[in-house]
Amino acid sequence: MTGRVRVLVYLTAPDGDVSVIEEAYHAISGRLQGTPGLVGNELLRSLSDPDSFAVISEWESLDAFRAWEQGPDHRDVTAPLRPFQSVTMRPAVYEVTAAYGG
Repeated sequence: MTGRVRVLVYLTAPDGDVSVIEEAYHAISGRLQGTPGLVGNELLRSLSDPDSFAVISEWESLDAFRAWEQGPDHRDVTAPLRPFQSVTMRPAVYEVTAAYGG
């Protein structure tokens, strides 16, 4: 067990306009730089459904993620993507229990 956690948030582009997802992701990521405990994040686009995305963020620990999530900046910083969150797939938090590679 590594103690790290990964958070997945699922998104859908409105009317096929993927640029709004990409722009919001970049704006949020810029504001998140230097956040304590945040290792990094990625924007993933589905190959089978090009209007579907996921943001995956990696955190040093569940405590670090929860501290940020419960902090005063969380809702404001993530607001640009909130309108595009999937209504069928809820955000998910996973603990890394095993890993190989670099």
